[in-house]
Amino acid sequence: MTGALDVDEAVFDAVERIPPGRVSTYGAIGRLVGVGPRRVARALSQGGGAVPWYRVVRADGSVAEPVRVRQLALLATEGVPVRNGRVDLAAVGWPDG
Repeated sequence: MTGALDVDEAVFDAVERIPPGRVSTYGAIGRLVGVGPRRVARALSQGGGAVPWYRVVRADGSVAEPVRVRQLALLATEGVPVRNGRVDLAAVGWPDG
């Protein structure tokens, strides 16, 4: 079980590094940590409340339906551009490249 907790902590650490006003994707965080995007999503859904979870979106810039309204509202407070319900990853994606 320690391995799973280590992965969770690595995900949380990576998410905490996303600057305000920027977003990342589940896949990008997974590549930083060495896990798949679903594992990143699971870590955030089960224990990511203490980190800026709302700065992580799907690869197409959309957000998960259960938290859609709250996530878009939190991103708006940071000035993240959203068009038609999707974050403009080209403008605010992190890490760069």
